[in-house]
Amino acid sequence: MHCDHTVGLSSTWARPLYCSPITAHLLQRRLQVSKQWIRALEVGESHVLPLDEIGQETMTVTLIDANHCPGSVMFLFEGYFGTILYTGDFRFTPSMLKEPALILGKQIHTLYLDNTNCNPDLVLPSRQEATQQIVQLIRQFPQHNIKIGLYSLGKESLLEQLALEFRTWVVLSPQRLELVQLLGLADVFTVEEKAGRIHAVDHAEICHSALLQWNQIHPTIAIFPTSRKIRPPHPSIYTIPYSDHSSYSELRAFVAALRPCQVVPIVRRQPCGEFFQDSLGPRLSMPLIPHSVQQYMSSSSRKTNVLWQLERSLKRPRTQGVVFESPEEKANQVKVDRDSKKHKKENLSPLAGDLERLCPRPLQARKQLFPDSCRKECDELVLFCDSNKMATVLTAPLEFSVQLQSVDEFLFPETKEEIGLGSPLLSGGGSSSPARGNQSDCIGSSYISRATHLTPESRSLALKYLLTPVDFLQSGFSSRNFDKQVENHQRVQYNSPAVLNTVDDG
Repeated sequence: MHCDHTVGLSSTWARPLYCSPITAHLLQRRLQVSKQWIRALEVGESHVLPLDEIGQETMTVTLIDANHCPGSVMFLFEGYFGTILYTGDFRFTPSMLKEPALILGKQIHTLYLDNTNCNPDLVLPSRQEATQQIVQLIRQFPQHNIKIGLYSLGKESLLEQLALEFRTWVVLSPQRLELVQLLGLADVFTVEEKAGRIHAVDHAEICHSALLQWNQIHPTIAIFPTSRKIRPPHPSIYTIPYSDHSSYSELRAFVAALRPCQVVPIVRRQPCGEFFQDSLGPRLSMPLIPHSVQQYMSSSSRKTNVLWQLERSLKRPRTQGVVFESPEEKANQVKVDRDSKKHKKENLSPLAGDLERLCPRPLQARKQLFPDSCRKECDELVLFCDSNKMATVLTAPLEFSVQLQSVDEFLFPETKEEIGLGSPLLSGGGSSSPARGNQSDCIGSSYISRATHLTPESRSLALKYLLTPVDFLQSGFSSRNFDKQVENHQRVQYNSPAVLNTVDDG
């Protein structure tokens, strides 16, 4: 559960995770991984897992304590592929060779080995020896507080030994205290800051400025229990080579005892194959993958990919309904576009025969231009509000309740004067709204309410514009030209049944 092994694990993880029970607890508590994806396997027991859909091929996996940090394990895999031991980060002890899964003299075909300290020039003491070095150092400062710089997980047993040795409480963060209680260690830990002289702190907290501040309050030294080379930023900071990774000599003893067919280093940038050539067993040929396993692997890969894509699409935020842009935000841009195109289109007047081309949906155009004949078909409209993502139903007749996007900004000044619009015609909401729901949240959507007072002539002409496709209005038509186009269109429809039938069929 160290952070360099958990990159990508979070509450959004959606694939099975096999781990030890302690790691399962930490995955939920610290990374909020959903419990449904966690498969906790008991350490020291063998578990059989299927490798295909028919149960013909199976794999046995055994978890072995890695002696690295709480919950860390080695995985021993056995199946058609032979036997594979993956150590992960581990600190070798001779007792590992007495594990039932390894004591039977099994031939390890591939050993994935933690080679962090696989360097003949790096000589490390055992953890017991390193613990005694730390004890001797603390004894030199009997009146000082002791700050132990640690990662968020690991070396809890060291803290326990120091507490028992010096008969003092070890002060921990609440998060680490929860962990040591889970591990069943001695009751020597507390969260009370002044209860003891040994404090476990995050390794990043130990710096020059922190030592100065601590020593202003009480004489303090800091200790880094690590095998890494660190240049102390303050004379009161000490480094002790206490490591949770196997030393070079321990790795040699481990490989010599197992005699694997091949060793694969886990830390790629630090090859170590040449150090174990004299300890390898005979190399075996790579076994063929059974057909049933190949089918299961390919199908599982496809399913996983599809499920992953589906999950991403479901998590991607989607907008419901129609998104209306604010008239205030678009007004300036529309004015600029209209002025730039006005001189190109001011003499343009579409013919009646072009009406169908301008309105690619004939039935929709008929409903827009002739609301009286289509009122029964359009008595109920749905107005979608962008802000609350809810649908509001308009039940008023179409001629009094219209959904549109800021048509007022497309009307020419002379047209506004002609229909008597000295102020904006459209209302964005209010108590007089015929719609159900809170219309004040529907930004950018507008309608004509029953409270809008227009003369019959103005209402008739206004509705012509409000029910006109926006591309008509953007083309720069005035009311007079538009009336002519409507008359021409009606004349063509009345004189041409084929055209009228075409519209009806649409």
